[in-house]
Amino acid sequence: MVDRAFDPQRMLDALVAADVRFVLIGGMAAILHGDVGVTLDVDIAPAFDDANLDRLAAALRSLDARIRAESVAEGRPFDCSGGFLRQLGPEGILNLTTSAGDVDVMFKPDGTGGFDDLRSDSVVIELSGTVIRAASLADIIRSKAAADREKDRAALPRLRRLLERVSR
Repeated sequence: MVDRAFDPQRMLDALVAADVRFVLIGGMAAILHGDVGVTLDVDIAPAFDDANLDRLAAALRSLDARIRAESVAEGRPFDCSGGFLRQLGPEGILNLTTSAGDVDVMFKPDGTGGFDDLRSDSVVIELSGTVIRAASLADIIRSKAAADREKDRAALPRLRRLLERVSR
């Protein structure tokens, strides 16, 4: 059995090492902006072009990615290839478990136009020598408001207060 302890640094390192073009979104991106929330996964919005999908598939394979399934603790195997990712389409979502923890791949997160939209206002952040792009706090709020899930509604007041503080 593969150790699937949450190690976001290792996950991000694998994506960067494979030269995947992506924007970090969701709770982890909010934490990098100063949010005090807790998250147990990494959410990314990768570019949806053939070369990037092939690089993303390679990074996911290096992390022993499997489809996350409640009934199967180690996840379900799948065809982790650029072709499989292309079949999901530019609005596809993939919930995975990896040897570095859970990752959600969203090509067009709620309330956004996807990678290009999110990249335009993203911030570059260095984490232990790994340089990534994280969605702006305003874009995180926009996406969470559009998703309208209970956990997002609970986080929105806190994120809006943070945006107000950092915008002064």
